[in-house]
Amino acid sequence: MTVSNRRLASSDYKGQVVGVTVQYVIDTLTGRIVSREYALDERLPSERQMAQDLGVARNTVREALDKLEEKGMIRRRAGSGSFVTYDPDVSAGSAAPVAAETGPLHLQVVRGMFEPEMVRLAIINMSPRQIEALSETLSKMEAVRTDVAAFVRLEEEFHRQIAEGTGNPLLVACYNLVIDARRQSFRTAMYRRYFTPSRIADYQRGYNALFNAIAARDIEEASEFIKLSLIEDQKILMQDD
Repeated sequence: MTVSNRRLASSDYKGQVVGVTVQYVIDTLTGRIVSREYALDERLPSERQMAQDLGVARNTVREALDKLEEKGMIRRRAGSGSFVTYDPDVSAGSAAPVAAETGPLHLQVVRGMFEPEMVRLAIINMSPRQIEALSETLSKMEAVRTDVAAFVRLEEEFHRQIAEGTGNPLLVACYNLVIDARRQSFRTAMYRRYFTPSRIADYQRGYNALFNAIAARDIEEASEFIKLSLIEDQKILMQDD
């Protein structure tokens, strides 16, 4: 997510009374729209589905959708639902290119500071419903055999769900920027070169272990996995150099 887009999620509602839970939903949906998880013109899930997914009340989702519609990110059609009207490609041209300017080593430093604490907070705060949603994403990851792009998208979603599980909307917005940085060309080339079917299988086993640690509320085990995975990424980056 670019800097200007992230501000839309976290600070464009100044002067309006927005509760913490509503802001969390706004940030989460904004992140999914900007990252194209919900693409332009795509119909959003129903209010009931989103409420179940995010572990909030339907009226909270409804208020968040009102705010997103006010900002022009979605359009609500009576009897049909809510549709994405925000085009990330149009907005990207005016955005500060923080993610594009982030090199691989800078990214690894930030991830090393960020991700162990993020998983710790997620284990403390994730609801059973959020853990079940994480399990569903893991199942999709485990079904991938050779499609690197599909695996990367699911990997991003897995990490985003962990960020959302912290219950901290500012952390979610910040981590969306980390995901943006991970999408830069150096990492795309790295994935193409090193993500063989056997390496994908290794990552799948690792994410399965991470999920089991999260489901068991085992902070130490989950944090250790995150640290080891960062070391593996670092090795790949050094090989790529």
